[in-house]
Amino acid sequence: MIIEVLNKNGSKVSDINLNDELSGGEVKEHLFYEVVKMQMANRRAGTASTKTKGEVSGGGIKPWKQKGTGRARSGSTRSPVWRHGGTVFGPHPRDYSYKLPKKVMKEALKSALRLKIQDGRLKVYEALDIDAPKSKLALEVLRAAKLTSALIVIDGRNRNLELAIRNLKDYKLISAGGINVYDILNYENLVITRGALEKVEAFVQ
Repeated sequence: MIIEVLNKNGSKVSDINLNDELSGGEVKEHLFYEVVKMQMANRRAGTASTKTKGEVSGGGIKPWKQKGTGRARSGSTRSPVWRHGGTVFGPHPRDYSYKLPKKVMKEALKSALRLKIQDGRLKVYEALDIDAPKSKLALEVLRAAKLTSALIVIDGRNRNLELAIRNLKDYKLISAGGINVYDILNYENLVITRGALEKVEAFVQ
Protein backbone atom coordinates (compact mmCIF):
# COMPACT_ATOMS: atom_id res chain seq x y z
CA MET A 1 0.00 0.00 0.00
CA ILE A 2 1.36 3.41 -1.03
CA ILE A 3 0.96 6.33 1.38
CA GLU A 4 2.05 9.94 1.11
CA VAL A 5 4.92 11.38 3.15
CA LEU A 6 4.34 15.00 4.14
CA ASN A 7 6.54 17.88 5.21
CA LYS A 8 5.66 20.05 8.20
CA ASN A 9 3.63 22.36 5.94
CA GLY A 10 1.33 19.46 5.05
CA SER A 11 2.62 19.16 1.47
CA LYS A 12 3.55 15.85 -0.14
CA VAL A 13 7.28 15.26 -0.54
CA SER A 14 7.39 11.55 -1.44
CA ASP A 15 5.62 8.20 -1.15
CA ILE A 16 6.26 5.25 1.12
CA ASN A 17 5.23 1.64 0.68
CA LEU A 18 3.70 0.14 3.83
CA ASN A 19 4.48 -3.50 4.46
CA ASP A 20 1.73 -6.09 4.20
CA GLU A 21 1.61 -6.66 7.98
CA LEU A 22 0.13 -3.18 8.41
CA SER A 23 -1.68 -2.43 5.18
CA GLY A 24 -3.44 -5.78 4.89
CA GLY A 25 -5.02 -8.27 7.21
CA GLU A 26 -7.99 -8.32 9.55
CA VAL A 27 -8.71 -5.75 12.25
CA LYS A 28 -9.26 -7.93 15.30
CA GLU A 29 -11.30 -5.54 17.43
CA HIS A 30 -11.98 -8.11 20.15
CA LEU A 31 -8.31 -7.84 21.15
CA PHE A 32 -8.68 -4.11 21.86
CA TYR A 33 -10.78 -4.81 24.95
CA GLU A 34 -8.30 -7.30 26.37
CA VAL A 35 -5.25 -5.10 25.84
CA VAL A 36 -6.83 -1.82 26.97
CA LYS A 37 -8.20 -3.52 30.09
CA MET A 38 -4.69 -4.79 30.86
CA GLN A 39 -3.14 -1.35 30.28
CA MET A 40 -5.68 0.33 32.56
CA ALA A 41 -5.15 -2.31 35.27
CA ASN A 42 -1.38 -1.84 35.07
CA ARG A 43 -1.83 1.90 35.67
CA ARG A 44 -3.79 1.41 38.90
CA ALA A 45 -1.90 2.56 41.98
CA GLY A 46 -3.40 -0.09 44.25
CA THR A 47 -2.67 2.05 47.33
CA ALA A 48 -6.15 2.00 48.95
CA SER A 49 -5.77 0.83 52.53
CA THR A 50 -7.93 0.33 55.64
CA LYS A 51 -7.12 -0.82 59.17
CA THR A 52 -8.47 -3.96 60.78
CA LYS A 53 -9.40 -4.02 64.47
CA GLY A 54 -5.87 -5.21 65.23
CA GLU A 55 -4.32 -2.20 63.50
CA VAL A 56 -6.52 0.63 64.84
CA SER A 57 -4.93 2.45 67.79
CA GLY A 58 -6.48 2.04 71.23
CA GLY A 59 -8.87 -0.60 72.52
CA GLY A 60 -6.30 -2.52 74.49
CA ILE A 61 -8.43 -2.76 77.63
CA LYS A 62 -11.74 -4.52 78.08
CA PRO A 63 -14.40 -1.73 78.34
CA TRP A 64 -16.26 -3.36 81.25
CA LYS A 65 -16.37 -6.67 83.03
CA GLN A 66 -17.85 -9.67 81.28
CA LYS A 67 -20.86 -10.18 83.55
CA GLY A 68 -23.10 -8.33 85.90
CA THR A 69 -23.44 -4.95 84.15
CA GLY A 70 -26.56 -5.78 82.13
CA ARG A 71 -24.78 -4.68 78.98
CA ALA A 72 -23.68 -6.81 76.07
CA ARG A 73 -20.25 -8.36 76.52
CA SER A 74 -17.42 -6.54 74.78
CA GLY A 75 -13.70 -7.11 74.56
CA SER A 76 -12.46 -3.98 72.76
CA THR A 77 -13.56 -0.48 71.87
CA ARG A 78 -11.99 -1.03 68.44
CA SER A 79 -14.39 -3.78 67.43
CA PRO A 80 -15.83 -3.24 63.92
CA VAL A 81 -19.30 -2.68 65.43
CA TRP A 82 -18.02 0.26 67.47
CA ARG A 83 -17.50 3.85 66.36
CA HIS A 84 -13.82 4.35 65.46
CA GLY A 85 -13.51 0.59 65.24
CA GLY A 86 -11.62 -1.42 62.64
CA THR A 87 -12.84 -2.23 59.12
CA VAL A 88 -13.82 -5.74 58.10
CA PHE A 89 -12.69 -6.95 54.66
CA GLY A 90 -11.56 -3.46 53.63
CA PRO A 91 -9.04 -2.82 50.81
CA HIS A 92 -5.32 -3.25 51.35
CA PRO A 93 -2.40 -2.28 49.06
CA ARG A 94 -2.14 -4.67 46.13
CA ASP A 95 -0.74 -4.96 42.63
CA TYR A 96 -3.41 -5.03 39.92
CA SER A 97 -0.99 -5.50 37.02
CA TYR A 98 -0.88 -8.58 34.81
CA LYS A 99 0.49 -9.55 31.43
CA LEU A 100 -1.01 -10.85 28.23
CA PRO A 101 0.89 -13.13 25.82
CA LYS A 102 3.32 -11.29 23.51
CA LYS A 103 1.50 -12.60 20.44
CA VAL A 104 -1.78 -11.08 21.65
CA MET A 105 -0.10 -7.73 22.33
CA LYS A 106 1.54 -7.65 18.92
CA GLU A 107 -1.63 -8.65 17.08
CA ALA A 108 -3.66 -6.02 18.92
CA LEU A 109 -1.10 -3.34 18.02
CA LYS A 110 -1.17 -4.38 14.37
CA SER A 111 -4.97 -4.28 14.40
CA ALA A 112 -4.99 -0.79 15.90
CA LEU A 113 -2.57 0.44 13.24
CA ARG A 114 -4.61 -1.24 10.48
CA LEU A 115 -7.74 0.47 11.77
CA LYS A 116 -6.15 3.92 11.43
CA ILE A 117 -4.76 3.08 8.00
CA GLN A 118 -8.06 1.72 6.68
CA ASP A 119 -9.94 4.76 8.04
CA GLY A 120 -7.46 7.10 6.34
CA ARG A 121 -6.36 8.53 9.69
CA LEU A 122 -2.63 7.83 9.41
CA LYS A 123 -0.36 10.75 8.50
CA VAL A 124 3.33 10.13 7.81
CA TYR A 125 5.76 13.06 8.05
CA GLU A 126 9.34 13.24 6.87
CA ALA A 127 10.16 15.11 10.10
CA LEU A 128 8.38 17.20 12.71
CA ASP A 129 10.91 19.82 13.70
CA ILE A 130 9.89 23.23 15.03
CA ASP A 131 12.17 26.20 15.66
CA ALA A 132 11.16 26.85 19.28
CA PRO A 133 9.32 25.02 22.10
CA LYS A 134 6.05 26.85 21.51
CA SER A 135 2.58 25.30 21.35
CA LYS A 136 1.56 27.83 18.70
CA LEU A 137 4.21 26.51 16.29
CA ALA A 138 3.17 22.89 16.90
CA LEU A 139 -0.49 23.77 16.30
CA GLU A 140 0.38 25.44 13.01
CA VAL A 141 1.96 22.19 11.78
CA LEU A 142 -0.93 20.00 12.98
CA ARG A 143 -3.72 22.28 11.77
CA ALA A 144 -2.11 22.56 8.34
CA ALA A 145 -3.15 18.91 7.93
CA LYS A 146 -6.52 19.50 9.66
CA LEU A 147 -5.60 17.35 12.65
CA THR A 148 -7.83 18.28 15.58
CA SER A 149 -6.86 15.26 17.69
CA ALA A 150 -3.77 13.14 17.20
CA LEU A 151 -1.26 10.79 18.73
CA ILE A 152 2.17 11.87 17.52
CA VAL A 153 4.88 9.21 17.29
CA ILE A 154 8.48 10.28 16.72
CA ASP A 155 11.86 8.60 16.40
CA GLY A 156 14.08 9.45 19.37
CA ARG A 157 13.88 12.76 21.25
CA ASN A 158 12.66 16.14 20.04
CA ARG A 159 12.88 18.59 22.95
CA ASN A 160 11.15 21.50 21.22
CA LEU A 161 8.22 19.36 20.11
CA GLU A 162 7.91 17.66 23.51
CA LEU A 163 7.61 20.99 25.31
CA ALA A 164 5.23 22.39 22.68
CA ILE A 165 2.84 19.42 22.76
CA ARG A 166 2.63 18.67 26.47
CA ASN A 167 0.11 21.44 27.24
CA LEU A 168 -2.23 20.56 24.35
CA LYS A 169 -5.03 18.34 25.64
CA ASP A 170 -6.04 16.99 22.21
CA TYR A 171 -2.55 15.79 21.30
CA LYS A 172 0.02 13.44 22.80
CA LEU A 173 3.65 12.86 21.87
CA ILE A 174 5.40 9.51 22.40
CA SER A 175 8.47 7.77 21.00
CA ALA A 176 8.24 4.81 18.65
CA GLY A 177 9.23 2.44 21.46
CA GLY A 178 6.26 3.57 23.56
CA ILE A 179 3.53 3.09 20.96
CA ASN A 180 0.55 1.23 22.41
CA VAL A 181 -3.04 0.25 21.65
CA TYR A 182 -4.72 2.50 24.23
CA ASP A 183 -3.13 5.71 22.96
CA ILE A 184 -3.74 4.84 19.30
CA LEU A 185 -7.45 4.29 19.95
CA ASN A 186 -7.74 7.28 22.29
CA TYR A 187 -6.91 9.84 19.60
CA GLU A 188 -8.69 10.45 16.32
CA ASN A 189 -5.58 10.49 14.14
CA LEU A 190 -2.17 8.85 14.19
CA VAL A 191 0.75 11.07 13.15
CA ILE A 192 4.10 9.35 12.74
CA THR A 193 7.49 10.33 11.37
CA ARG A 194 9.13 8.25 8.68
CA GLY A 195 11.89 7.05 11.00
CA ALA A 196 9.38 6.05 13.68
CA LEU A 197 7.26 4.18 11.13
CA GLU A 198 10.26 2.08 10.09
CA LYS A 199 10.82 1.09 13.73
CA VAL A 200 7.15 0.22 14.25
CA GLU A 201 7.10 -1.87 11.06
CA ALA A 202 10.17 -3.80 12.25
CA PHE A 203 8.52 -4.44 15.62
CA VAL A 204 5.21 -5.81 14.31
CA GLN A 205 6.74 -8.18 11.78
